[in-house]
This record gives sequence, structure tokens and C-alpha cells, in this order.
Amino acid sequence: MRSIWNGAISFGLVSIPIKLVNATENHSISFRQIHTEDGGRVRYRKVCELEEREVTSAEIGKGYEDADGSIIPITDEDLAALPIPTAKTIEIVAFVPADGVDPMQMDTAYYLSANGVPAAKPYTLLREALKRSQKVAIARYALRGRERLGMLRVVDDVIAMHALLWPDEIRGPEGVAPDTQVKVRDAELDLADALMDTLGEVDVSTLHDDYRAAVEELVTAKAEGTTPTEPAAEGDSGGGKVIDLMAALEKSVRAAKRGGGNGPGAGAGAEVTPLERGGRKRTAAKTTPKEVGGKKSTAQKTTTAKKTTTAKKTTTAKKSTAKKPATKKTTKKRTSA
Repeated sequence: MRSIWNGAISFGLVSIPIKLVNATENHSISFRQIHTEDGGRVRYRKVCELEEREVTSAEIGKGYEDADGSIIPITDEDLAALPIPTAKTIEIVAFVPADGVDPMQMDTAYYLSANGVPAAKPYTLLREALKRSQKVAIARYALRGRERLGMLRVVDDVIAMHALLWPDEIRGPEGVAPDTQVKVRDAELDLADALMDTLGEVDVSTLHDDYRAAVEELVTAKAEGTTPTEPAAEGDSGGGKVIDLMAALEKSVRAAKRGGGNGPGAGAGAEVTPLERGGRKRTAAKTTPKEVGGKKSTAQKTTTAKKTTTAKKTTTAKKSTAKKPATKKTTKKRTSA
């Protein structure tokens, strides 16, 4: 792997020559800007505003724009002459527990490679010291024109460094949480815990980018003049809808136990649970159709203030209640009695 920075780790009086190597790579698919009418490439050109001509990279330098709009030229030599001890050094300033670093500060990751045979011994010393202490090192270094904060930790037998954002670069979460006060019931928390336990853990190394694979398939199909395959139908996620949270959690637990995830039909056969509206519980009535002789018959309950009477089941669609006056009279007499 090609190094992007050469310097040294300053560990007290110990200096460890190292090379900085990118630990990550970007697999995103890049697109070019084109003219939609004819497909021609659209390019950016670097033009000098004073001479109104395109300039090459060798002619381009740095400049700071002052408040009045004037440009103050800054050369690489000017920056190299700054009295910054971290210009070519990763200076360790402290060792802290790994959980003492806020994950929000994590940024780009690098590998630190020992630069030359003499660097092998002090490099190994620092690596083993980090392993035994179970701590990480906080360091300062300069890269690409600015001083940065870094965290050194051990990955296998290599010292890795994560660039960290400065604390004042992280925005506060004010205004992000829901404005309304929502009370979560214990039953809902129990179902959420059950769902978490059912889903279990995952080997992160087995996960992959489905979107990138779909874009690659789309590009390949377009290049070959074929039609891209239709994506598999996804289940209704209920996004943007007001849902019964308990019912959704129950569906999710059952689907996870079946191994069906959130796929089609994952929530089939779910029962509706009480909904709370205006402080009152509303229970949805359950209707269970039964097949009788190829036709559906439904049991219906009728409730009065004093007595509960049950209507007789109709067995065929041809019979009419008008043909049974005796039944009606009997019912009226019983009710009045």
C-alpha cells in the first residue's frame, strides 16, 4: 500500500519512524456529468479571472481571501516554516480507556507502518504497551494543511490511527429529539427487548452493500442493452403511517423467529392489540370467518341492558327472517318480560 505521509511517532523520548497508509477505501460508484441532449461530457475548467484563460495544475497555488476580497498568497514554504511541532510528528499526549473517546469524534482511519528496520523495536514496544494496558493513545498531528487530533489503537499486530474531530467540530443535539413528550409502556419495552434478543448478533464482515450491487447490475444491463431484473417486492414498511406500536412489535418478533425478517407476509396473522386514544383503551373486535359447507357463517353477539339474547345462525342465503313471524313474537315477549 502506498504511504500518504512520512513522519514519526513521538512517545516521550522515543521516536518511531512511520509511514501513514489509508486503512479504508471507497467503493462508491462514480458518475460523470453529461449533457442530457447528446451525452457529451461536462467538465470543469480552471480559469484565471484576470487573464481569462485556462491554467494548469502547476500554475495553481494557495491564497487566503481577506474580508475586503483581496487575496493573500500563501506558499507551501510559508506553511512548512510554521513553528508547529506536529508538522512531521504524531505526538502522543495521553493514554485513555477506549470507551473514553466519543464515537461521534471518529473520522478517517489509517494504518501506521514502521519505516525501516530500526523502527521495528520501538514500534513493537508501543504496540505491546497498548495491548497490555487496554488503552488507546491520544495524539496530535498535522496533515493536509491543518493540525488534527488522532487516536492510536492496536488492530491485530498493527497500530492503527483514527482521525478525530475536535470537540468544537461536533454539533450539539439540541432540537433533534421529538418535541412531544411520549410515554413508553413496560409492555412495549418488553416486546422491544424480545425483538432484540430474537434478532441476535451479526458478523459485520458478512454484510455487503446491496445498493452498490444493484447499481452495478443496472450499469451492466444498460451497457449490454438488456432490461435490468425487477427487484424483489418488499413488504409494506408502514413508513409515514400512524401504526399500533404493540402490534408492529409483535409482528416483528414473530417474523424474526420465523427467519422471515421484514419480508413479504412477515406480519401475517398478527392480532390487533388495544390502542390508547384520549386516555381510553379501544379494543378492535375480532371476527373469525368459518367455512361451513363452502359458505361463510358469522356468529353475532347481541347485548341488552338486562339480558343477552343470541340470534339464531342463518345457514343458507335463501332463508328470510320475514318467513318466521313466530320467532319474532317469541323474542319480543321474552324481551318485554
